[in-house]
Amino acid sequence: MRRANAFISMLIMALFLFHGIMGGFQLAGVIPGGSGLMKVMAWIMTVLIAVHGIIGIKLTADTFRTIKKSGAGYYKENRLFWLRRASGFAIMVFILFHILIFLGKNGDAYRLSLFAVPQLISQILLVISVALHVITNVRPMLLSFGTKSWKDLGLDLCMILAGAMLFTGVCFIVYYIRWKVF
Repeated sequence: MRRANAFISMLIMALFLFHGIMGGFQLAGVIPGGSGLMKVMAWIMTVLIAVHGIIGIKLTADTFRTIKKSGAGYYKENRLFWLRRASGFAIMVFILFHILIFLGKNGDAYRLSLFAVPQLISQILLVISVALHVITNVRPMLLSFGTKSWKDLGLDLCMILAGAMLFTGVCFIVYYIRWKVF
């Protein structure tokens, strides 16, 4: 199950990169919106994220059963584990906000009925949550694929994702400014 979850994670990251970069270009007004391919891939990513979340919930439930059975939680020693779970839960919440914010469109251009400070903050928190979740999970994911030298590959992967997340965060801000001005 963990290996399948790692494979799903890689698919999610690839789709996230595509979605984030193409969506960022749309938000910044560089390319027109309305791509059917982008919408289909976004929904595929949403389904994969739901499956990934269900697997995470099952693995967390298994952890709780083990804690109850052993009587020792070691919460302080397992902070990274709980950080991974908390950031995953935060992503789920902010993805719901993301879907609700960006469901509608007007013609080929995304023009929301409201994109104020709370919507901007929720989208930037989504980007931060994804960054935190990926950074804390890249090592176990690469190790589950049998990568012996995960440091170089993990750092490269984190750099690529950090660049994409910085780009999407800036594009949310550009869209916010464009929304307020026009």
